[in-house]
Amino acid sequence: MCCSIVNFDINGCNYKLPVVYGTYEKAINISQLRENTGFITFDPGFKNTGITKSSISFIDGEKGKLLYRGYPIEQIINKCSFIETSYLLLNGELPNTAQLKYFSEKIKEFNFLSQEIYQILDKIPAFYHPMGILSSLTCILTAFTDSIQEEEEDMYFNLLAKLPILSALTYRKKVGLPTDYEVVSKNNNNLDYTSNLLKMFFSVPKKSYQINPVITDALDKLLILHADHEQNCSTTTVRLLGSVHANLFSSVSAGISALWGRLHGGANQAVIEMLENILNSGGNIKKWIEKAKDKKNPFRLMGFGHRIYKNFDPRAKIVKKVAENVIQKLGISDPILELAKELEEIVLKEPYFIEKKLYPNIDFYSGIIYQAMGIPKDMFTVMFALGRLPGWMAHWKEMRLNREPIGRPRQIYIGYKKRNIH
Repeated sequence: MCCSIVNFDINGCNYKLPVVYGTYEKAINISQLRENTGFITFDPGFKNTGITKSSISFIDGEKGKLLYRGYPIEQIINKCSFIETSYLLLNGELPNTAQLKYFSEKIKEFNFLSQEIYQILDKIPAFYHPMGILSSLTCILTAFTDSIQEEEEDMYFNLLAKLPILSALTYRKKVGLPTDYEVVSKNNNNLDYTSNLLKMFFSVPKKSYQINPVITDALDKLLILHADHEQNCSTTTVRLLGSVHANLFSSVSAGISALWGRLHGGANQAVIEMLENILNSGGNIKKWIEKAKDKKNPFRLMGFGHRIYKNFDPRAKIVKKVAENVIQKLGISDPILELAKELEEIVLKEPYFIEKKLYPNIDFYSGIIYQAMGIPKDMFTVMFALGRLPGWMAHWKEMRLNREPIGRPRQIYIGYKKRNIH
């Protein structure tokens, strides 16, 4: 709501711009700036530009705080399941017992794929990156969901059910496990959401899959930690597609492609590869830290620093404990985890990184957990996408309910002036 104004001068003329107040932040409304002054703003990377009003999540980057619908992430992780968190993000409040039961059962109604999807999967080369496969299959879902398009609520249940199946099929194709319906998704309705996800990934024919509560709990927490994070690249992509009335499936498909980027969702894979490289080269951490400090050296420490957080990423504190718990309870001797902890300790004491506020982020430890679960590096970002799904859908839903205009940034043209062909 606009309740005050900012005065400023351009070329001797005074202009008034309204101020918009959010729960924690305030913004100058420049929506009429060009119309009134002939000027636009220049903000590379949209570092200072709010594109929407949202009630879904909030980040205080200076204090290292993250809220989902007002609830601190530390409370969510200790008191809620991923499905409860998904309900919260999509509907604004935590579910009661009856609402949670309905939500969970409704997802299970869509726990199937059309046979044509399996046929399409068979034609995709196994060497193709899992995120490319997942994005393609998600978009293709549009062709098989026309019958439910009139019921918007069903679209959310449908995608919550089907993205895990598509992800499991993608994994199984990559590692050579059977990808038929009988093995992947038949008779899984007695399992909770995360246990079902793990069963679809790792079950093999004619063998009973044993649920490991340590792995299930760790994965559930990872999904929660990834569920939403304000207007990141992939979420903004989903909102932009939704603004032109692209359907939910194609919008999420685009979000998956955006998440694929090495500097976004692909960062956890980059962290593991960096740690492996350090370990294989002798484990001399100080040598690599000097490389990271050298502006002329292309090497950079992956998993440190964040566009928003200028303090500890609160998710990193949680995921570090989850990683240590998984490694301990599974009895895994993981030199990568020990190397990660040593690297973190050194970096946090190094003046260069302290000055630049480069603290560990969630990507620094999440890949270690996925690796302990038996998930290969090129599938890490697929797991990220599974967690981010409810956030993407919540933003798509919010944008549509708010009837937001088409997203259409302007640019500062620096090309030739009008010229003629001779």
